Amino acid sequence: MKLLLTLLTLFSIGCSPKVTVSPMDRAFHFDYLMKSDRDTLAVKMFDHAYFSREASRGGRGVGGGGCGCN
Repeated sequence: MKLLLTLLTLFSIGCSPKVTVSPMDRAFHFDYLMKSDRDTLAVKMFDHAYFSREASRGGRGVGGGGCGCN
């Protein structure tokens, strides 16, 4: 019974339904250093290694699947 009560308590307090970000934190999140694609050479090197491992080509900025319907 104690275990059930403990688990119920842990699962009920884990998430909050509404998450707000203060304006000061938004400025931090939109900072240039937070961008994942700020270094174009690093992005190209990562893409080359990723697509070589996956045996595929392209895939960045292209919508649709491989069936040609898009």
